[in-house]
Amino acid sequence: MTAMRPRLLFLCHRIPYPPDKGDKIRAWHMLEHLSRSWTVDLGCLVDDPADLKHLPALRGVCDRVECHPTGGRAAAAARALTRVRPGLPLTLGWFHAPALHAWVEAGLAARRYEAAFVYSSSMAPYVMGPGLPPLRRVLDLVDVDSAKWAAYAEGAAPPMRQVWAREARTLLSFERRAAAVFDRTLLVSREERDHFAALAPESAGRLDWVDNGVDLSRFDPALPYANPYRDAAPPIVFTGTMDYRPNVEAVCWFAAEVMPLLRAAPGPAAGSAPEFHVVGANPAPAVRALAALPGVHVTGAVPDTRPYIAHAAAAVAPLRIARGIQNKVLEAMALARPVIASPQAFEGVRAAAGRDILVADGASATAAAIAVALGGQIPGMGAAARAAVARGHDWSATLRRLDALLSPQPPSYEMQAAE
Repeated sequence: MTAMRPRLLFLCHRIPYPPDKGDKIRAWHMLEHLSRSWTVDLGCLVDDPADLKHLPALRGVCDRVECHPTGGRAAAAARALTRVRPGLPLTLGWFHAPALHAWVEAGLAARRYEAAFVYSSSMAPYVMGPGLPPLRRVLDLVDVDSAKWAAYAEGAAPPMRQVWAREARTLLSFERRAAAVFDRTLLVSREERDHFAALAPESAGRLDWVDNGVDLSRFDPALPYANPYRDAAPPIVFTGTMDYRPNVEAVCWFAAEVMPLLRAAPGPAAGSAPEFHVVGANPAPAVRALAALPGVHVTGAVPDTRPYIAHAAAAVAPLRIARGIQNKVLEAMALARPVIASPQAFEGVRAAAGRDILVADGASATAAAIAVALGGQIPGMGAAARAAVARGHDWSATLRRLDALLSPQPPSYEMQAAE
Protein backbone atom coordinates (compact mmCIF):
# COMPACT_ATOMS: atom_id res chain seq x y z
CA MET A 1 0.00 0.00 0.00
CA THR A 2 1.40 3.43 -1.02
CA ALA A 3 2.07 5.74 1.92
CA MET A 4 0.23 9.04 1.99
CA ARG A 5 2.45 11.96 1.11
CA PRO A 6 2.48 14.98 3.43
CA ARG A 7 0.50 18.00 2.25
CA LEU A 8 2.14 21.35 1.55
CA LEU A 9 0.60 24.80 1.17
CA PHE A 10 2.56 26.74 -1.49
CA LEU A 11 1.80 30.47 -1.73
CA CYS A 12 3.10 32.69 -4.51
CA HIS A 13 2.50 36.35 -5.36
CA ARG A 14 2.31 35.61 -9.11
CA ILE A 15 1.13 32.56 -11.00
CA PRO A 16 4.36 30.51 -11.21
CA TYR A 17 3.93 29.50 -14.85
CA PRO A 18 5.18 29.78 -17.51
CA PRO A 19 8.76 30.02 -16.22
CA ASP A 20 9.67 32.88 -18.56
CA LYS A 21 10.72 35.65 -16.16
CA GLY A 22 12.78 35.93 -13.00
CA ASP A 23 10.32 35.32 -10.16
CA LYS A 24 8.30 32.76 -12.13
CA ILE A 25 11.40 30.77 -13.07
CA ARG A 26 12.47 30.26 -9.46
CA ALA A 27 8.94 29.69 -8.17
CA TRP A 28 8.10 27.13 -10.86
CA HIS A 29 11.24 25.05 -10.35
CA MET A 30 10.69 25.05 -6.58
CA LEU A 31 7.03 24.08 -6.98
CA GLU A 32 7.76 21.32 -9.48
CA HIS A 33 10.55 19.95 -7.28
CA LEU A 34 8.46 19.92 -4.10
CA SER A 35 5.52 18.29 -5.89
CA ARG A 36 7.62 15.13 -6.26
CA SER A 37 7.56 14.45 -2.51
CA TRP A 38 4.59 16.50 -1.28
CA THR A 39 0.93 16.76 -2.17
CA VAL A 40 0.76 20.47 -2.98
CA ASP A 41 -2.07 22.98 -2.72
CA LEU A 42 -1.11 26.14 -4.61
CA GLY A 43 -2.52 29.55 -3.76
CA CYS A 44 -1.42 32.39 -6.03
CA LEU A 45 -2.30 35.72 -7.59
CA VAL A 46 -2.35 36.58 -11.27
CA ASP A 47 -1.66 40.08 -12.60
CA ASP A 48 -2.06 39.20 -16.29
CA PRO A 49 -5.38 37.53 -17.22
CA ALA A 50 -3.63 35.86 -20.17
CA ASP A 51 -1.75 33.72 -17.66
CA LEU A 52 -4.98 31.98 -16.65
CA LYS A 53 -4.63 29.75 -19.70
CA HIS A 54 -1.67 28.11 -17.94
CA LEU A 55 -3.73 26.76 -15.04
CA PRO A 56 -3.89 23.24 -16.57
CA ALA A 57 -0.09 23.02 -16.40
CA LEU A 58 -0.20 23.89 -12.69
CA ARG A 59 -3.01 21.44 -12.02
CA GLY A 60 -0.75 18.79 -13.50
CA VAL A 61 1.61 19.09 -10.54
CA CYS A 62 -0.72 20.36 -7.78
CA ASP A 63 -3.67 18.74 -6.05
CA ARG A 64 -5.50 22.06 -5.76
CA VAL A 65 -4.92 25.42 -7.42
CA GLU A 66 -6.53 28.56 -6.01
CA CYS A 67 -5.75 31.49 -8.31
CA HIS A 68 -7.10 35.02 -7.86
CA PRO A 69 -6.66 37.96 -10.28
CA THR A 70 -5.20 41.13 -8.80
CA GLY A 71 -7.23 43.33 -11.14
CA GLY A 72 -4.18 44.90 -12.84
CA ARG A 73 -1.80 47.60 -11.68
CA ALA A 74 -4.37 50.35 -11.21
CA ALA A 75 -6.56 48.17 -9.00
CA ALA A 76 -3.56 46.86 -7.05
CA ALA A 77 -2.25 50.39 -6.50
CA ALA A 78 -5.66 51.54 -5.28
CA ARG A 79 -5.84 48.56 -2.94
CA ALA A 80 -2.37 49.33 -1.59
CA LEU A 81 -3.28 52.94 -0.89
CA THR A 82 -6.58 51.94 0.72
CA ARG A 83 -4.85 49.50 3.06
CA VAL A 84 -1.82 51.62 3.91
CA ARG A 85 -1.23 51.96 7.63
CA PRO A 86 1.50 53.69 9.65
CA GLY A 87 4.60 51.53 9.67
CA LEU A 88 3.38 49.07 7.01
CA PRO A 89 4.74 48.89 3.46
CA LEU A 90 2.50 49.46 0.45
CA THR A 91 3.63 46.08 -0.89
CA LEU A 92 1.41 44.18 1.54
CA GLY A 93 -1.77 45.91 0.39
CA TRP A 94 -0.78 45.52 -3.26
CA PHE A 95 -0.81 41.73 -2.95
CA HIS A 96 -3.76 41.38 -0.54
CA ALA A 97 -6.64 39.27 -1.90
CA PRO A 98 -9.45 38.69 0.62
CA ALA A 99 -10.77 35.59 -1.18
CA LEU A 100 -7.33 33.98 -1.24
CA HIS A 101 -6.84 34.87 2.41
CA ALA A 102 -10.15 33.18 3.29
CA TRP A 103 -9.13 30.06 1.33
CA VAL A 104 -5.83 29.87 3.21
CA GLU A 105 -7.52 30.37 6.57
CA ALA A 106 -10.01 27.59 5.83
CA GLY A 107 -7.24 25.15 4.96
CA LEU A 108 -5.27 26.05 8.07
CA ALA A 109 -8.33 25.78 10.31
CA ALA A 110 -8.98 22.30 8.92
CA ARG A 111 -5.35 21.37 9.75
CA ARG A 112 -4.93 20.35 6.14
CA TYR A 113 -1.18 21.04 5.92
CA GLU A 114 2.00 19.74 7.51
CA ALA A 115 4.02 22.66 6.14
CA ALA A 116 3.71 25.96 4.28
CA PHE A 117 6.16 27.32 1.72
CA VAL A 118 5.71 31.02 1.07
CA TYR A 119 7.32 32.66 -1.94
CA SER A 120 8.06 36.38 -1.40
CA SER A 121 7.56 38.61 1.62
CA SER A 122 4.30 39.96 0.20
CA MET A 123 2.62 36.59 0.80
CA ALA A 124 3.95 36.10 4.34
CA PRO A 125 0.94 37.75 6.06
CA TYR A 126 -1.30 34.95 4.78
CA VAL A 127 0.28 32.59 7.33
CA MET A 128 1.33 35.00 10.08
CA GLY A 129 -1.93 35.46 11.94
CA PRO A 130 -2.60 34.40 15.54
CA GLY A 131 -3.91 30.95 16.38
CA LEU A 132 -2.19 29.07 13.58
CA PRO A 133 -2.14 25.27 13.91
CA PRO A 134 1.24 23.58 14.26
CA LEU A 135 2.98 23.49 10.87
CA ARG A 136 6.45 24.18 9.60
CA ARG A 137 6.73 27.50 7.75
CA VAL A 138 9.46 28.36 5.27
CA LEU A 139 9.64 31.79 3.64
CA ASP A 140 11.61 32.49 0.47
CA LEU A 141 12.37 36.20 0.44
CA VAL A 142 14.41 35.61 -2.73
CA ASP A 143 16.01 39.06 -2.57
CA VAL A 144 16.21 41.74 0.08
CA ASP A 145 13.50 43.79 -1.60
CA SER A 146 13.80 46.61 0.92
CA ALA A 147 17.34 47.25 -0.35
CA LYS A 148 15.98 47.66 -3.89
CA TRP A 149 13.55 50.36 -2.74
CA ALA A 150 16.39 52.08 -0.90
CA ALA A 151 18.39 52.12 -4.14
CA TYR A 152 15.40 53.59 -5.96
CA ALA A 153 15.16 56.34 -3.36
CA GLU A 154 18.81 57.31 -3.73
CA GLY A 155 18.38 58.30 -7.36
CA ALA A 156 14.89 59.78 -7.16
CA ALA A 157 13.64 63.34 -6.84
CA PRO A 158 10.90 64.39 -4.42
CA PRO A 159 8.23 63.27 -3.81
CA MET A 160 9.16 59.77 -5.03
CA ARG A 161 12.36 59.86 -3.01
CA GLN A 162 10.26 60.00 0.15
CA VAL A 163 7.83 57.34 -1.13
CA TRP A 164 10.60 54.86 -1.99
CA ALA A 165 12.49 55.62 1.23
CA ARG A 166 9.36 54.93 3.28
CA GLU A 167 8.80 51.66 1.41
CA ALA A 168 12.42 50.63 2.04
CA ARG A 169 12.16 51.41 5.75
CA THR A 170 8.78 49.81 6.37
CA LEU A 171 9.46 46.77 4.21
CA LEU A 172 12.74 46.06 5.99
CA SER A 173 10.88 46.20 9.29
CA PHE A 174 8.35 43.69 7.97
CA GLU A 175 11.04 41.43 6.46
CA ARG A 176 12.70 41.29 9.88
CA ARG A 177 9.40 40.53 11.60
CA ALA A 178 8.60 37.74 9.15
CA ALA A 179 12.07 36.19 9.48
CA ALA A 180 11.63 36.14 13.25
CA VAL A 181 8.43 34.06 13.10
CA PHE A 182 9.05 31.71 10.18
CA ASP A 183 10.99 28.54 10.95
CA ARG A 184 13.40 29.24 8.11
CA THR A 185 13.85 32.16 5.74
CA LEU A 186 15.63 31.71 2.43
CA LEU A 187 17.49 34.07 0.14
CA VAL A 188 18.61 33.57 -3.46
CA SER A 189 22.33 33.32 -2.73
CA ARG A 190 24.79 33.08 0.12
CA GLU A 191 25.76 36.72 -0.50
CA GLU A 192 22.16 37.88 -0.25
CA ARG A 193 21.68 35.78 2.87
CA ASP A 194 24.71 37.41 4.48
CA HIS A 195 23.46 40.86 3.48
CA PHE A 196 20.11 40.24 5.15
CA ALA A 197 21.77 38.70 8.21
CA ALA A 198 23.61 41.99 8.72
CA LEU A 199 20.29 43.86 8.55
CA ALA A 200 18.42 41.34 10.74
CA PRO A 201 21.04 39.97 13.15
CA GLU A 202 18.36 38.73 15.55
CA SER A 203 17.32 36.12 12.92
CA ALA A 204 20.74 35.23 11.51
CA GLY A 205 20.50 31.66 12.81
CA ARG A 206 17.17 31.14 11.02
CA LEU A 207 18.41 32.27 7.59
CA ASP A 208 19.55 30.13 4.69
CA TRP A 209 19.84 30.26 0.93
CA VAL A 210 18.95 28.30 -2.19
CA ASP A 211 20.91 29.40 -5.25
CA ASN A 212 19.08 30.17 -8.46
CA GLY A 213 19.58 27.59 -11.17
CA VAL A 214 19.22 27.24 -14.91
CA ASP A 215 17.55 24.55 -16.98
CA LEU A 216 20.57 23.17 -18.84
CA SER A 217 18.47 20.96 -21.11
CA ARG A 218 16.38 23.92 -22.26
CA PHE A 219 19.27 26.38 -22.55
CA ASP A 220 21.45 24.02 -24.57
CA PRO A 221 23.76 25.45 -27.28
CA ALA A 222 23.52 22.16 -29.19
CA LEU A 223 19.83 22.73 -29.99
CA PRO A 224 18.98 24.15 -33.44
CA TYR A 225 18.04 27.83 -33.18
CA ALA A 226 17.10 29.86 -36.25
CA ASN A 227 19.16 33.04 -36.50
CA PRO A 228 16.85 36.01 -35.76
CA TYR A 229 19.42 38.65 -36.76
CA ARG A 230 19.11 40.03 -40.29
CA ASP A 231 22.59 41.43 -40.97
CA ALA A 232 26.20 40.57 -40.38
CA ALA A 233 26.88 43.19 -37.69
CA PRO A 234 27.95 41.51 -34.43
CA PRO A 235 24.81 41.38 -32.26
CA ILE A 236 24.98 42.27 -28.58
CA VAL A 237 21.89 41.18 -26.66
CA PHE A 238 20.13 42.11 -23.43
CA THR A 239 17.11 40.05 -22.35
CA GLY A 240 14.53 40.79 -19.69
CA THR A 241 11.12 42.21 -18.90
CA MET A 242 11.47 45.69 -20.26
CA ASP A 243 9.13 47.62 -17.99
CA TYR A 244 11.14 46.59 -14.92
CA ARG A 245 13.01 49.63 -13.71
CA PRO A 246 16.50 48.09 -13.25
CA ASN A 247 16.31 46.67 -16.80
CA VAL A 248 15.10 49.98 -18.22
CA GLU A 249 17.91 51.89 -16.56
CA ALA A 250 20.49 49.32 -17.67
CA VAL A 251 19.64 49.39 -21.38
CA CYS A 252 19.22 53.17 -21.48
CA TRP A 253 22.63 53.60 -19.88
CA PHE A 254 24.23 51.04 -22.21
CA ALA A 255 22.72 52.59 -25.35
CA ALA A 256 23.72 56.12 -24.35
CA GLU A 257 27.15 55.51 -22.81
CA VAL A 258 28.61 52.27 -24.22
CA MET A 259 27.24 51.96 -27.74
CA PRO A 260 28.84 55.23 -28.96
CA LEU A 261 32.23 53.93 -27.80
CA LEU A 262 31.72 50.61 -29.58
CA ARG A 263 30.52 52.17 -32.81
CA ALA A 264 33.36 54.69 -32.84
CA ALA A 265 36.00 51.97 -32.52
CA PRO A 266 34.58 48.55 -33.38
CA GLY A 267 38.03 47.01 -33.70
CA PRO A 268 39.52 45.14 -36.64
CA ALA A 269 38.44 41.70 -35.38
CA ALA A 270 34.80 42.67 -35.27
CA GLY A 271 34.75 43.73 -38.93
CA SER A 272 31.83 46.11 -38.45
CA ALA A 273 30.29 48.06 -35.62
CA PRO A 274 28.21 45.90 -33.26
CA GLU A 275 24.49 46.44 -32.86
CA PHE A 276 22.54 46.31 -29.62
CA HIS A 277 19.34 44.25 -29.41
CA VAL A 278 16.98 44.76 -26.46
CA VAL A 279 14.81 41.64 -26.28
CA GLY A 280 11.87 41.39 -23.90
CA ALA A 281 8.21 42.07 -23.30
CA ASN A 282 6.51 45.34 -22.36
CA PRO A 283 9.21 47.85 -23.32
CA ALA A 284 8.71 51.08 -21.41
CA PRO A 285 8.50 54.33 -23.41
CA ALA A 286 12.13 55.13 -22.61
CA VAL A 287 13.14 51.72 -24.00
CA ARG A 288 11.04 52.06 -27.16
CA ALA A 289 12.69 55.43 -27.79
CA LEU A 290 16.10 53.74 -27.96
CA ALA A 291 15.18 52.23 -31.34
CA ALA A 292 15.73 55.69 -32.85
CA LEU A 293 19.44 55.50 -31.95
CA PRO A 294 21.97 54.17 -34.49
CA GLY A 295 22.61 50.45 -34.07
CA VAL A 296 19.91 49.88 -31.41
CA HIS A 297 16.96 47.51 -31.91
CA VAL A 298 14.01 46.94 -29.57
CA THR A 299 12.06 43.76 -30.28
CA GLY A 300 9.32 43.78 -27.67
CA ALA A 301 7.92 40.37 -26.75
CA VAL A 302 9.30 37.41 -28.70
CA PRO A 303 8.10 33.78 -28.67
CA ASP A 304 11.47 32.56 -27.42
CA THR A 305 14.51 34.50 -26.25
CA ARG A 306 16.91 31.59 -26.76
CA PRO A 307 17.61 32.18 -30.48
CA TYR A 308 18.53 35.79 -29.74
CA ILE A 309 20.97 34.68 -27.06
CA ALA A 310 22.36 31.67 -28.94
CA HIS A 311 23.22 33.73 -32.04
CA ALA A 312 24.54 36.78 -30.17
CA ALA A 313 28.20 37.65 -30.32
CA ALA A 314 27.91 38.62 -26.65
CA ALA A 315 25.27 39.06 -23.95
CA VAL A 316 25.36 42.00 -21.57
CA ALA A 317 23.91 42.61 -18.11
CA PRO A 318 24.95 46.19 -17.23
CA LEU A 319 22.59 46.45 -14.26
CA ARG A 320 23.21 49.25 -11.78
CA ILE A 321 20.48 48.08 -9.40
CA ALA A 322 20.45 44.31 -8.93
CA ARG A 323 19.59 41.93 -6.15
CA GLY A 324 20.40 38.24 -5.98
CA ILE A 325 21.30 36.09 -8.98
CA GLN A 326 20.35 37.26 -12.46
CA ASN A 327 18.65 34.62 -14.59
CA LYS A 328 19.64 36.47 -17.75
CA VAL A 329 23.29 35.90 -16.85
CA LEU A 330 22.84 32.19 -16.09
CA GLU A 331 20.86 31.60 -19.29
CA ALA A 332 23.41 33.27 -21.54
CA MET A 333 26.24 31.37 -19.86
CA ALA A 334 24.32 28.10 -20.26
CA LEU A 335 24.05 28.86 -23.99
CA ALA A 336 27.85 29.22 -24.05
CA ARG A 337 27.82 32.92 -24.90
CA PRO A 338 30.43 35.41 -23.71
CA VAL A 339 28.75 37.48 -21.01
CA ILE A 340 29.76 40.95 -19.86
CA ALA A 341 28.16 41.85 -16.54
CA SER A 342 28.34 44.70 -14.09
CA PRO A 343 29.60 43.83 -10.59
CA GLN A 344 26.01 44.07 -9.36
CA ALA A 345 24.78 41.54 -11.94
CA PHE A 346 27.70 39.20 -11.25
CA GLU A 347 26.96 38.90 -7.53
CA GLY A 348 26.01 35.37 -6.53
CA VAL A 349 27.08 33.76 -9.81
CA ARG A 350 29.32 30.75 -9.16
CA ALA A 351 31.89 31.53 -11.83
CA ALA A 352 35.40 32.89 -12.24
CA ALA A 353 35.59 36.45 -13.58
CA GLY A 354 37.99 36.68 -16.49
CA ARG A 355 37.66 32.99 -17.36
CA ASP A 356 33.93 32.18 -17.38
CA ILE A 357 32.50 35.70 -17.58
CA LEU A 358 33.79 39.27 -17.94
CA VAL A 359 32.92 41.75 -15.20
CA ALA A 360 33.19 45.46 -15.95
CA ASP A 361 32.14 48.65 -14.18
CA GLY A 362 31.65 51.88 -16.10
CA ALA A 363 31.26 52.68 -19.80
CA SER A 364 34.92 52.52 -20.83
CA ALA A 365 35.58 49.24 -19.00
CA THR A 366 32.38 47.72 -20.39
CA ALA A 367 33.25 48.72 -23.96
CA ALA A 368 36.77 47.32 -23.51
CA ALA A 369 35.42 44.01 -22.19
CA ILE A 370 33.01 43.71 -25.10
CA ALA A 371 35.89 44.36 -27.52
CA VAL A 372 37.78 41.49 -25.88
CA ALA A 373 34.79 39.18 -26.31
CA LEU A 374 34.06 40.22 -29.90
CA GLY A 375 37.73 39.95 -30.79
CA GLY A 376 37.86 36.33 -29.66
CA GLN A 377 40.68 37.01 -27.24
CA ILE A 378 39.29 34.43 -24.79
CA PRO A 379 38.21 31.70 -27.23
CA GLY A 380 37.21 29.18 -24.56
CA MET A 381 34.97 31.52 -22.59
CA GLY A 382 31.67 30.19 -23.93
CA ALA A 383 32.48 26.60 -23.04
CA ALA A 384 33.87 27.68 -19.68
CA ALA A 385 30.68 29.66 -18.98
CA ARG A 386 28.44 26.66 -19.58
CA ALA A 387 30.69 24.43 -17.48
CA ALA A 388 30.55 26.94 -14.63
CA VAL A 389 26.75 27.07 -14.48
CA ALA A 390 26.58 23.27 -14.84
CA ARG A 391 28.75 23.01 -11.72
CA GLY A 392 27.15 25.73 -9.65
CA HIS A 393 23.62 26.38 -10.93
CA ASP A 394 22.00 23.13 -12.05
CA TRP A 395 18.47 23.20 -10.59
CA SER A 396 18.63 19.50 -9.75
CA ALA A 397 21.50 20.23 -7.37
CA THR A 398 20.47 23.61 -5.92
CA LEU A 399 16.95 22.46 -5.02
CA ARG A 400 18.09 19.52 -2.91
CA ARG A 401 18.43 21.96 -0.03
CA LEU A 402 14.65 22.46 -0.01
CA ASP A 403 14.04 18.87 1.03
CA ALA A 404 16.10 19.26 4.18
CA LEU A 405 14.77 22.73 4.97
CA LEU A 406 11.17 21.57 5.00
CA SER A 407 11.86 18.60 7.23
CA PRO A 408 11.02 19.01 10.95
CA GLN A 409 14.68 19.35 11.93
CA PRO A 410 16.65 20.83 9.01
CA PRO A 411 20.42 20.65 9.17
CA SER A 412 22.35 23.81 9.95
CA TYR A 413 24.24 25.45 7.12
CA GLU A 414 25.91 28.05 9.29
CA MET A 415 29.38 26.68 8.62
CA GLN A 416 28.85 26.93 4.88
CA ALA A 417 28.34 30.67 5.11
CA ALA A 418 32.04 31.07 5.86
CA GLU A 419 33.23 28.99 2.89
